[in-house]
Amino acid sequence: MNMETRRAAHGLGLRGEKRAVLLLRLKGYTILARRFSTYVGEVDIVALKRRCLVFVEVKARPTLDLAAESIRHSQRARIARGAEAYISRHPHYVGYDMRFDAVLVAPGRLPRHLKAAFDAGR
Repeated sequence: MNMETRRAAHGLGLRGEKRAVLLLRLKGYTILARRFSTYVGEVDIVALKRRCLVFVEVKARPTLDLAAESIRHSQRARIARGAEAYISRHPHYVGYDMRFDAVLVAPGRLPRHLKAAFDAGR
């Protein structure tokens, strides 16, 4: 992938994250972190709704179907490790319900929020 293509993909991803944050806020979620990253894993968005801690993967692609297909097993494992790291840094969330969601973003379409899109073991 050349530098121009990488920049375009990065820009698409950042715009997708902004749209995902707006959608989640409109749905009553509190955004706790964006692009939470450690050496063991990374989470695009960490959100809270009532006593449910939600770790969100944002996928921006040309179509919503391509976005849905792009969440690979290795990414799920990275997000699960990132979630564990987040909770270890914020132990007051131990005992909260935990969920792994996805927000799919495509140009010209409303973002799609998939609750419980995957679990840490899959």
